[in-house]
Amino acid sequence: MTTVGVLGAGVMGTGVAQNLAQTGHRVVLIDLSPHILEHALAQIEREARMSRLLGGPAVDVPSVLSAITTGTEPDLLAEADFVIENITEDWDRKRRLYPTLDRACPPGTIYVVNTSAIPITKVASVTSRPEQVIGVHFMNPVPMKEAVELIPGYHTSARTIQRTRALLTAMGKKAIEVKDSCGFVSNRVLMLTVNEAAYLVYEGVASAETVDEVFRSCFGHPMGPLETADLIGVDTILYSVEVLYQEFADSKYRPCPLLRQMTDAGLHGRKTGKGFYSYDEYGRAIRAADRAVAA
Repeated sequence: MTTVGVLGAGVMGTGVAQNLAQTGHRVVLIDLSPHILEHALAQIEREARMSRLLGGPAVDVPSVLSAITTGTEPDLLAEADFVIENITEDWDRKRRLYPTLDRACPPGTIYVVNTSAIPITKVASVTSRPEQVIGVHFMNPVPMKEAVELIPGYHTSARTIQRTRALLTAMGKKAIEVKDSCGFVSNRVLMLTVNEAAYLVYEGVASAETVDEVFRSCFGHPMGPLETADLIGVDTILYSVEVLYQEFADSKYRPCPLLRQMTDAGLHGRKTGKGFYSYDEYGRAIRAADRAVAA
């Protein structure tokens, strides 16, 4: 049984931990705050119980929860075969983290960088094992999405790619390999779309509802770009666009001021209850589903 460390118990890290536990892996979930870890376990339990209602497989909830160990210390990664890092898209935080992982993890541990924008070669440059660093861009919600972007860095070895592909296959994921470039494929396109959609609202050209309706009705998208922003997290969208702007020094990636204002105001989307849309009704639906499953 593979042991996988998961760093960061936010939306993405929680989803990654759940997906791993549901597919027979031992998981060590680490975050700075015990409170965040408690919230993450509660979220995993709820999502696992609701899996069939959401169109997923039936899940053995006690087995999933028993497969996850939580803690705040990197020393818990002493037996990790892989570490999947999911912290905020903040280069200074990532740069400080990886030397700590080098000290805590055994020599064979592979570092999987779950990033939507930061180049993998850049991350590998601050480790003592660049050949064992690889990017995997998971999509949200992780347990429900069947594909990921797989991003080898300049030094990533063939063995690291092979082992990571095997892990992803065991998780039920199709790995689509792309080149190491800021934003990769999905976010070079998606973040521009979301950012420009935010500008339409900011400039008063259209409401969020109108923007999303155009994409759903005219193009057949299941979700509009601003609904997608709320799902991913408005703060995460902002950080990703900022990384693109910094890396390419191209004005087309200029962050919309509305994204920054919403982030500062705590309007981060579904995870905070309000973003471009209000999720009070969404929260009531979740609680009703919880009661239905419990019954």
